[in-house]
Amino acid sequence: MAKTLTEMAVELATAQASHSTMSAEDMETYLAKTFQTLKHLKNMEEGEIVASEEPAETQLDPKKSILKNKVICLECGREFKILTSKHLQKEHGMDSKEYRKKYGFSSRQSLAARSLSAKRRATAKKHKLGEKLQANKKARKKKA
Repeated sequence: MAKTLTEMAVELATAQASHSTMSAEDMETYLAKTFQTLKHLKNMEEGEIVASEEPAETQLDPKKSILKNKVICLECGREFKILTSKHLQKEHGMDSKEYRKKYGFSSRQSLAARSLSAKRRATAKKHKLGEKLQANKKARKKKA
């Protein structure tokens, strides 16, 4: 008996999880992407034209694209630790400001994995960068 798309997607996700650490969010995202890919491949194999399928950029909720250990580019679906301006410019012809505006992120939203942002925040606090920044701003105001 032939396997269903769901069974195949679960097998692939299980195999991936056995080789790398995946959170529940990562597993859910991977499973959904795998299922959609298998569905698309099946339709292509059967010669069906999928006109009603949503574009790749709207398949993932922007708020769910920034995960603990990765960021998913909403334009191409690739995964990164940090979504750089270089990638956005080279691959999609936009800068981070345009990307944030297009997907409804605030201008202060980091396009980095949450774990990376947490490490940066801890380092900044450890070295008292916030206090140093405020002191430099006050010093500049006094000079002016």
